[in-house]
Amino acid sequence: MPHDVSLIATIAFGFGIAMVLGLLATKLNMPPLVGYLVAGIVVGPNSPGFVADVGLAGQLAEIGVMLLMFGVGLHFSLQDLMAVRRIAVPGAIVQIAVATTLGMAVSWFWDWGLGGSLVFGLCLSVASTVVLLRALEAKNLLKSVNGQIAVGWLVVEDLVMVLVLVLMPAVAEVLAPPSPGAVHTFSMGDIGTTVGITLAKVTAFVVLMLVVGRRVLPRLLWWVARTGSRELFTLSVVAVAVGVAFGAARLFDVSFALGAFFAGMMMRESEFSHRAADESLPLRDAFAVLFFVSVGMLFDPAVIIQQPLKLLAVVTIILVGKTVAAVAIVLLFRYPFNTALTVGASLAQIGEFSFILAGMGVALHMMPAEGQSLVLAGALISIALNASLFAAVDPIRRWLLARSEFARRLELRDDPLSELPMSTDPRLLTKQVVLVGYGRVGRRIARSLSENHIPYVVAEQNRELVDALRKKGVPAVSGDAQTPEVLIQAHVTRAAMLVIAIPDTVNVRQMVEIARQLNPEIQIVLRTHNDEEAELLQKETQGTVFQGEHELARGMTDHVLKQLLPGHARGH
Repeated sequence: MPHDVSLIATIAFGFGIAMVLGLLATKLNMPPLVGYLVAGIVVGPNSPGFVADVGLAGQLAEIGVMLLMFGVGLHFSLQDLMAVRRIAVPGAIVQIAVATTLGMAVSWFWDWGLGGSLVFGLCLSVASTVVLLRALEAKNLLKSVNGQIAVGWLVVEDLVMVLVLVLMPAVAEVLAPPSPGAVHTFSMGDIGTTVGITLAKVTAFVVLMLVVGRRVLPRLLWWVARTGSRELFTLSVVAVAVGVAFGAARLFDVSFALGAFFAGMMMRESEFSHRAADESLPLRDAFAVLFFVSVGMLFDPAVIIQQPLKLLAVVTIILVGKTVAAVAIVLLFRYPFNTALTVGASLAQIGEFSFILAGMGVALHMMPAEGQSLVLAGALISIALNASLFAAVDPIRRWLLARSEFARRLELRDDPLSELPMSTDPRLLTKQVVLVGYGRVGRRIARSLSENHIPYVVAEQNRELVDALRKKGVPAVSGDAQTPEVLIQAHVTRAAMLVIAIPDTVNVRQMVEIARQLNPEIQIVLRTHNDEEAELLQKETQGTVFQGEHELARGMTDHVLKQLLPGHARGH
């Protein structure tokens, strides 16, 4: 046996205990991430028994950060963000400001100084993308409008935090509390110069990636893919992620996180980006586990006993302060009450960026180690409670609507986009198609209807899309089509057909039921993803159901037969 096996021991114990506690967390209906954090506490220096090598764990965690941010970059779609930009961008910025202010207020009261208070407030302001995506997938909300808003909001938060990570070292000397007897010699000019140099380096890196990386990295992936070697393809993906992150840090003083994020964004330009994401997923997941384990190793459980009031303040800011701020912002943008509650629940937790910020704040002597322990404790509690909070969204909404006149006014308030304009041509509102959903499928259907001069009205939850459609002269109403008011505004009573172009098997039955009550003769067209759902919807709704794989196979078969059998016509 070799004498120095600290790396192997750290990985073996980290993975082993994380697997057991992650499985236990899922059995308790909590995210596995909670188990990984607790595993870190078990193998950390603040608990008895085996103690993993904290230094090695820290380096493994850095690789985890690189691969996590690389994955975020691979899935970052500017188009998806632009679709919800009017609420996601200002909403995220205002919510970050509110949460940061609350965190700064309590930590200023604890005499942590300006630097410590600012870092602590920022740690509490940003939610975990990993936790959010898992929660939305569990509730089948990821592709919904509410899910898109929440994800867009988190993407903006991530981008803001990437900028914060870049600027933190540059301003650390100014904001960090001075050592006893030391005096800061920095002037405002020095601060401006330092920040200016840092931003110049970041700009140079971003320009290099956009000009060179955007062309080189996708081509590299194409060259490797041509070899047909799966392991070489996986190796190239990981090498690009880690190599670009390391090079960015060495040459441009940019954080590993930003370097890996841009590597992922540039890789997304390749036609093999989905394969790159799939091939690197197991490695990303493995190192992400080590990242959360290493974070747990830094947590001192004594803070729960020694500082219960401080911990209560932290949890209150995360669960109450951030949620109330997000709900208020979404309602101000005139979105439905359900959307506001969903986005609020999405943000009622903190995660990976909070850990990275806290670690950097302590390393730069801006924030005391106690602050890092409070952040970790707040993350553990908020992540553990997040799934329950999501499950409570619908019951809370129904309870508030039943007991609060104010909530009912918010639900039924006058929204100019929830009603068709009086100037709408009446000829477009008779024997028309009511098209529910204006996503990728809905857009194609609408284009075909327009080309064939068939009138239609769009019912869509995304207010930005409704506003854009109206500017193009397309009749559209904003709202959830499972409520009678929206279908009534779409004039479903005089419609020839209801086309539901969203893959929402949960609420589609209610839409069909309302439409049939208002218009018994209306034809129904639905979409679904699998045979079981298609058969069930066909039986329950008596509509025409299209299933994605069947239609794809039918289209490809039709093309093959047309090429090989010239006399073949569709439907023969």
